[in-house]
Amino acid sequence: MLPATSKLCAAISYRHLRNMTGLRRQAAVAISQELSRLASHSPGPSTWIHQVRRRSSLLSSRLEEKPFSEMQMSYIKQGEEALQKSLRILEDQDDWKTETVAGNGDKVLSKVLPDVGKVFRLEVVVDQPLDTVYGELVDNMEQMGDWNPNVKEVRILEKIGKDTVITHEKAAATPGNIVGPRDFVSVRCSRRRGSTCVLAGMSTTYGAMPEQEGFIRAENGPTCMVLRPLPGSPSRTRLTWLLSIDLKGWLPKTIINQVLSQTQVDFAKHLRQRLAR
Repeated sequence: MLPATSKLCAAISYRHLRNMTGLRRQAAVAISQELSRLASHSPGPSTWIHQVRRRSSLLSSRLEEKPFSEMQMSYIKQGEEALQKSLRILEDQDDWKTETVAGNGDKVLSKVLPDVGKVFRLEVVVDQPLDTVYGELVDNMEQMGDWNPNVKEVRILEKIGKDTVITHEKAAATPGNIVGPRDFVSVRCSRRRGSTCVLAGMSTTYGAMPEQEGFIRAENGPTCMVLRPLPGSPSRTRLTWLLSIDLKGWLPKTIINQVLSQTQVDFAKHLRQRLAR
């Protein structure tokens, strides 16, 4: 039957025949019967049959998914906005000033933006493949408090689809309590495009997480981390972290700048230690 099916498919490729409803229906029925026949006469479906069925199943499951609520759609849009704003900031290579250069090459730069304020940019290379780093920062984000002493807790409040989450983060007080405990409610989104991963976020409001006693509700964003394999060394990852935070409260700018740049340097050190284990 396969040759006949092939001829039928070839026939409907012509425009004047493709417009004939009955012929299209006949072709669809023939293809379906042929797939069933091949599946029943072989020990297992061939690769291409399996792919066709899998894609069909995926499509059906997507059609059956419940649509997002209006509020969830607003969070998705906020996450996308944070991603786009962050990338625009990183794409502009002008006016970055060096804040810190560590002995291992880790570097923190900064610039002042009219509509955002001062932002910080960490540039490091991690001796681990991208998937390992991505897994730690995205899949295991709630464990960050276990290995980063600057973080008390990260908790996912809500997952929206595959790429967007609402989180509550508690930051630890700095040594000497120069900067007291802060907390953040953020919308985060993750994107993977080829060999590049982007993790972006910004502050949001979430009715189920009002301000907490003992913490000052700070704001962040737009912020993001960009992960890329190191050119010529795919087992290593280049990590760029754009940090933008309003710590709130009465703090001198010199203290804020020192704390934020040191936070990024410390993050890189603790991340390496975590991945090494």
